[in-house]
Amino acid sequence: NVMFFVLSKVLLIFIQPFTWIFVFLVTALLSKKPKRKRRFFISAVVLLLIFSSHLLFNQFARLWDIKPVPLKTTPYSCVIVLGGFSDIDANGKGVFNGMADRFIQSLKLFNEGKASHILVSGGNGNLFAGKFRESDWVKTQLLEFKVPDSCIIIENQSRNTLENAAFSKALLKQKYLQPPYLLVTSAFHMRRSMGIFKKQNMEVTPFPCCYMAGNGAFAITDFIPDAGPLSGWNYYTKEVVGTIVNYFK
Repeated sequence: NVMFFVLSKVLLIFIQPFTWIFVFLVTALLSKKPKRKRRFFISAVVLLLIFSSHLLFNQFARLWDIKPVPLKTTPYSCVIVLGGFSDIDANGKGVFNGMADRFIQSLKLFNEGKASHILVSGGNGNLFAGKFRESDWVKTQLLEFKVPDSCIIIENQSRNTLENAAFSKALLKQKYLQPPYLLVTSAFHMRRSMGIFKKQNMEVTPFPCCYMAGNGAFAITDFIPDAGPLSGWNYYTKEVVGTIVNYFK
């Protein structure tokens, strides 16, 4: 498990589109043969145009993302929210990041009576983990929003989605909370998460959030190269590769 975790972190660098583009550009610069130099340079430009396109990114995201499903009328026993929506500041304290919609949506589900408990699953997924544990900090934030301590379940040991599912299953069994559960995570991450939780024989209902794709309406800016999609592809390439690896693993 430790070897798999370390390897997954290291290999993550090599599956990002920017890495491919950078390698092709460097290879073009170092190549002495004009034909090879031109080939790698053209390849880098083509990849840059593909991965900086809002149009292509939005189309793929809509196909990949898991769509919301109708919720049952009776309350769920628990909403499981996967970590990854907070970071550590310079003082070693927690701060919300761009994925904070996971926190917002899980809190809304609880406040609206859709679930009686919130399970926050997330320890420290950094390769060199310090003392900070995400779910411990998130609990302090839930308490500030007047969520009763008795309704908060903390899973602070997981480092990835595989451990999110395994450790959450054990905790929910210990608390005698019956399925199905609501699963809250980013839309790009939901497909892989659902597969992993189902492998753990956990009955979960997807509640995706943090959508990156546009609303479906075309705009002239969709045809203009931009750094935004290039960044967004980092998330999706990780999810696609991770889904394939988990399937065979």
